[in-house]
Amino acid sequence: MSIQALKKQSSVEKLKKAIEQSQAGNGQKFASEDTRFWTPDVDKAGNGYAIIRFLDTPEIDGEDSLPWVQLWSHSFQGPGGWYIENSLTTIGQNDPVGEYNTKLWNSGVESNKKIARDQKRKLNYISNILVISDPKHPENEGKVFLYKYGKKIFEKIKEKFEPQFEDEKPMYAFDLWNGANFKLKIRQVDGYRNYDKSEFEDQSPVAKDDNAIAAIWKLEHSLKEFVKPEKFKSYEDLQKRLNKALGNTEVPVSNASPANSAVSNTTKPKPTAETAGSTDDDDDLAFFEKMVSDNN
Repeated sequence: MSIQALKKQSSVEKLKKAIEQSQAGNGQKFASEDTRFWTPDVDKAGNGYAIIRFLDTPEIDGEDSLPWVQLWSHSFQGPGGWYIENSLTTIGQNDPVGEYNTKLWNSGVESNKKIARDQKRKLNYISNILVISDPKHPENEGKVFLYKYGKKIFEKIKEKFEPQFEDEKPMYAFDLWNGANFKLKIRQVDGYRNYDKSEFEDQSPVAKDDNAIAAIWKLEHSLKEFVKPEKFKSYEDLQKRLNKALGNTEVPVSNASPANSAVSNTTKPKPTAETAGSTDDDDDLAFFEKMVSDNN
């Protein structure tokens, strides 16, 4: 696709095409030392500030998908140590932690359900961004990076696409001409990073003219590589990692009484900790499908 063709496409057209060709659930654990990734820096109090711009789908063969990939992962500490791994559910495969959580949840024991909730998969995203302002590291300004972010920031992107109030104009944040810079405001709240104060600026082109925009577009990194099955550990390897974190070689499910017997593998699954109460994390692709439908 040329830069002229990209410019002519409406936001809804871009989304529709992306949805048709994207995979349901994307993910891959990336190395923290990967210099392609940008990470916001914070001060001793845990506060940080930067301005970034989310970028559209990169101009790379085979990258006809949404301008982000989804990363499902598990991160928890068991008696035998930490388990920090990407979930195979991100590429549509069974995952040992998800299956273990299902057994815990279906046992009917509240203590088991709590463990399953604590071990529930979490959702993050990766997108290309342009760093507009980085006071802690000004050498990053004007450069294109990959950026991993969570549900809170993605919610703000969704809110701009479907605003709650009539006086607000819908905006597709990834648009290179009609998107907007994002003011990333980080605070430390109750021991966790908080992004509630972050906000978009007014709509504007990402650069002064189409040639400059095209130059930025061509610097984007591949997103597709993060969904390649070979990037994930096998089910067997993840099972070993889970057993080690649990401190045993079997995956037990405690039961409070005979009435709460363990659920067998042949039992029809009930709502689990992977799905129960997790609608805030799930089906962001479905949200944009609805947007496309509503605008046709």
